[in-house]
Amino acid sequence: MQVYTILSGARKVRLGLHLSISGSIDLVVDRALERGCNTLQMFSRNPRGWRSKNLDLGAIEKFKIKLRQSGIWPVFIHTPYLLNLASPKEDIYHKSVETLKDELRRAAELGVPYVLTHLGSHIGHGKQSGFRRIIEAINNSFSAVENNVILLLENTAGTKNSMGSSFEDIEHIASGIENRRRIGVCFDTCHAYAAGYDIVSRGAVKHTLQRFDETIGLEELKLVHLNDSKGGLGSKLDRHEHIGMGKIGEKGFRNILKSRLGQLPLILETPINKRRNDIENLKKVGELA
Repeated sequence: MQVYTILSGARKVRLGLHLSISGSIDLVVDRALERGCNTLQMFSRNPRGWRSKNLDLGAIEKFKIKLRQSGIWPVFIHTPYLLNLASPKEDIYHKSVETLKDELRRAAELGVPYVLTHLGSHIGHGKQSGFRRIIEAINNSFSAVENNVILLLENTAGTKNSMGSSFEDIEHIASGIENRRRIGVCFDTCHAYAAGYDIVSRGAVKHTLQRFDETIGLEELKLVHLNDSKGGLGSKLDRHEHIGMGKIGEKGFRNILKSRLGQLPLILETPINKRRNDIENLKKVGELA
């Protein structure tokens, strides 16, 4: 199948999906190629449990060989769903920190340059408590696992008690990290829109990116989660929709893809249902670009 490589002048867009590692971790590369991706995101373990098996050395080698031969790059590992780096509950917090350390190690074993994480919820204990816990968790993890893997902080939709829905909050966390060169940002379009950042008109996209640059710095942006939003602007509803079928709409994605965001690796986390599948969403991005 042809890779959906979108050309804009001499620029090649990196477009991919979050894909399963079921069976063996090297099979994720096969799945990416089958769908025409030239970048990908994955879990390195079961995302719904705390325990993980050590990566098989044979599978690691197969993964690296397939990746090198495929031209798929870069690759991103998403931390498990259970992680809550802002949790005031000691058992959850301890497990979250240990899991983050493990993901940083696993990424290095696989030769994957990026791990990305949600920032969690303070569960009613307040943002300042959440900030402190997250910063301590990341500093602790970086001290324990010294490698070149970059941790990407993902913006959130602003649901109750969640951390990291504003650019200012993400910068507050990043500024507290002792080894900031190992920190970057993942910009989720659905989350940003739901949190109140307008990205529909060309002017709105430009204004939002200007705010990001003034607050964090565009050089910190390493990945875009390209998702439409079921909720409206500022709805705080974290519900992804097919590209062009939600409130951001086709107009919004045309303008997003023409902006600085379109120059970054783009990972789709859109639904799979009767209305549209992954490949159809990839094709839609190609049409809109």
